Amino acid sequence: MFDKKTYIERRNRLRKKNQSGLALFLGNEESPMNYADNPYHYRQDSSFLYFFGLGNPGLAGVIDFDDGRDYIYGNDLTIEDIVWMGTQPTIRERSLRVGVENTGSIAQLEEILKKAMAQGRKIHFLPPYRPENKLKLFNWLGIDPVKTADNASVELIKAVVEQRAVKSDEEIDQIEDAVNISVDMHLTAMKMIRPGITEAEVAAAVHRVALAAGGQLSFPIIATINGQTLHNHYHGNTLKSGDMFLLDAGAENAIHYAGDLSSTIPVDATFTDRQKEIYNIALKSHEAAIAALKPGVKNLDVHLLGCKTIAEGMKDIGLMKGNVDDAVREGAHALFFPCGLGHMMGLDVHDMEDLGEVYVGYEGKPKSAQFGLKSLRLARELQPGFVITVEPGIYFIPELIDLWKSEKKFSEFINYDRIEAYKTFGGIRNEEDFLITVDGFRLLGKPLPKTTADVEAAKG
Repeated sequence: MFDKKTYIERRNRLRKKNQSGLALFLGNEESPMNYADNPYHYRQDSSFLYFFGLGNPGLAGVIDFDDGRDYIYGNDLTIEDIVWMGTQPTIRERSLRVGVENTGSIAQLEEILKKAMAQGRKIHFLPPYRPENKLKLFNWLGIDPVKTADNASVELIKAVVEQRAVKSDEEIDQIEDAVNISVDMHLTAMKMIRPGITEAEVAAAVHRVALAAGGQLSFPIIATINGQTLHNHYHGNTLKSGDMFLLDAGAENAIHYAGDLSSTIPVDATFTDRQKEIYNIALKSHEAAIAALKPGVKNLDVHLLGCKTIAEGMKDIGLMKGNVDDAVREGAHALFFPCGLGHMMGLDVHDMEDLGEVYVGYEGKPKSAQFGLKSLRLARELQPGFVITVEPGIYFIPELIDLWKSEKKFSEFINYDRIEAYKTFGGIRNEEDFLITVDGFRLLGKPLPKTTADVEAAKG
C-alpha cells in the first residue's frame, strides 16, 4: 500500500474530470472453488486498489463529485468471523489508512444509492466482470445483469483509463520490482530445462519464485513444448531432446503490480540450426520493435514494423514470397504471427482490460477486423509513463497452415510446400517490459537472456 496521500491525490484527480453525480467502485468478493469456505486465491479489483488501496473483500468505494467527499462501505467482522480469522481492523480503521474518513455498512450504501437515484443523480460505475457485482448492481440499481456493461459510464471509463495509463514514479518502482521477480522466475526455468523433466516441474519451480518473493502470479503460467498454442496452460508433457520450451510467466508483487516476460529455451544444451534460424528472425523483429519505441509513435506502427521484419525473415528462408509490404498489408504474415505485439501493463498484466480494449488501446476508435491485427490490444499513440510489453513471436500452427493451404489463401505470398517441413516446429516468443520515457524508452528490470548464445549460457 502506498501512503494515503497517493490515494487522496488519485481520487482528487478523478474528481476534476467529472462534473456531477457519484462514482461507485465495487471491490471483489471471495469466489468459492467448490463450497463457500474453500475459495480461489483472492484478488481485489484493480481500479478499487488504484483509488482506494484496500485489498480486503466485500468493500465498495464512492467518490461523490458533488459534495467533494469519498466513502468506503463494508461490513465489519462478527465474532463468528473473528473466531476463524483473528482480530482484524474495522472498516473505519482500514479506510483512514487511505485517507477516507467517511464509512458505513453495505446496507447504508444501498440506502444512499437508492436516494441518489430518487434525486435523479448520475451513478457512474465501471463495467463489472464478476457475477456477484452484476447482482449487486441489479439489487441496488435495478440493472439487468445481462445489460450491466451497456449501462456502465463511458465518461468514467475514459477518465479512469487516461489516469491509470500514465504510471507515476512510485508505480514504476513497483512494476520494476515485479519484473525483477519475473526475471528470476525465467532464470530458474533456464537452469533446470533438460530432457526428461516435465512441464509441471518447471511450472512448479517458477511459481515458487513468485511466492517466495511475497507475491503471486500475475497470470497462469504458460510452460510448454507446444509454443504454437498461444495460451497453453497444459503442463502434462515430458521434455525430450529436440524440443523447444516456451515459458510465459510473470510475478505480481506484494501490492499487486505485474511483470510479464516470455523466453524460448532449447531443451538440449544448444539450439539446432533450424531452431536458431527461426529464433533469430523472431529476435530481429523484437529488437526492431524496441528500437521504434518513443512518445508520439503509434503502437500500431510498431506492431506493423515487427510484422514486416518477420515477413522479411520468412521470405529470406523461402517460406514467404512476393512483395513484403503487400503481404503485411493484406495480413499474410499472420499465418506465423496471428496476435498482437504487446499490451499495457500495471496493476493488471493486461492493464485495464476489464474496461475494454477499445478505450484502453484505441481511444474509443474501432479495431481492425483483419485476422491477426484484430488481436492487437494496443494501437494508440505512445505517451511518457506508459508501461508496455513487446512480444512478437513466430508460430507454426498445423491446423491454421492446413486451413489456409486448402483455401489457397495468400498463395501469392506463402510457399505452402516449403512450410510442410516446419509444421511440427512449434512456437517462439521473447517478451520484455518497457517504460516509455520523454525521449524514448527504458527496459524495466534486470536484462533477460535473449540471444541464442546468452540463452545457452544461462542453461549452464
